[in-house]
Amino acid sequence: MPTMRIAIVTDAWKPQVNGVVQTLTKTRDELEALGHEVRMVTPDGRWTLPLPTYSEIRLAVFPGRGLRRELDAFDPDCVHVATEGTLGLAARNYCVRRRLPFTTAYHTQFPEYVRARAPIPISWTVRLLRWFHRPAARTMVPTQRIREKLESRGFANVVIWSRGVDTQLFSPDERFEYGLPRPIWIYMGRVAVEKNIEAFLDLELHGSKVVIGDGPDRKRLEARYADTHFLGYRFDRELARHMAGGDVFVFPSRTDTFGIVMLEAMACGLPVAALPVDGPIDVITSTRVGALDDDLQEACRRALQLDRDECRAFVESRSWRHSTLQFERYLAPRTRATAAAQPESNASR
Repeated sequence: MPTMRIAIVTDAWKPQVNGVVQTLTKTRDELEALGHEVRMVTPDGRWTLPLPTYSEIRLAVFPGRGLRRELDAFDPDCVHVATEGTLGLAARNYCVRRRLPFTTAYHTQFPEYVRARAPIPISWTVRLLRWFHRPAARTMVPTQRIREKLESRGFANVVIWSRGVDTQLFSPDERFEYGLPRPIWIYMGRVAVEKNIEAFLDLELHGSKVVIGDGPDRKRLEARYADTHFLGYRFDRELARHMAGGDVFVFPSRTDTFGIVMLEAMACGLPVAALPVDGPIDVITSTRVGALDDDLQEACRRALQLDRDECRAFVESRSWRHSTLQFERYLAPRTRATAAAQPESNASR
């Protein structure tokens, strides 16, 4: 594919620590390695306000004029709108008004997230998101189950953009010694209500529970669950060592669209215990690397019996380069007809 100028517009960006930011960072790096010029359009350098109930997320205030100047100066061949926040909305409107093709992504199950924090019917948020994504040439989602869910809700042109894992960084070779009773059960991710962490913390498990990460619910949960070890954020090699030092990775979320942390855990040699819901069902496709059960305690019991080497072998072919080539394929360059790269046919589902 010819090299292109690609603008990726996202409301989620550093210093936030989450799967969206990680996915976009890795995708940008791989696109640049392929020879493309990438401009990340983010809240950096803009007037922002914290998102109510989640102060770590800051939304750009009235970003339209600045965004128009930035995109006009960059003159991108492709525009990808990664998130549905204020910057994403401004970029969507920019493309619609200029009749430019663009793509979007559905990283977060916003209807379920919003419902977990406020008494807003899921149908209302679905209607808003359907309007947001309707003009896009393609809407990229991480799994087949999320694709089917969106299509059942009236979304069109939905394609699968998978996720990857850095198997050089996340490795079982270096393990942090916790000095805690084993087995060590690890959760890593945002400490927030939508992650359903209390389903993990309420389990009666022998050994020790460790929570790696931070978020708006950490103080409340730390006070309530005094026997759990809350470590806060860990990054890069230190994070990988802490992950590898555990025995089982517990993923209690019911609202994730994918869950990159499960791939990272398996790369570190940890089997996964999770609920049989969107995300885990598409990631844990073998009973040799994880256990899915509506009874999370039973899933933990079964996962503890699994082989670490099997987990590592399972993810070794899941690279960020493969993920980025999918992303590149589904972009909608303005220099060619939008129909040149159609979504996967029904026959490929």
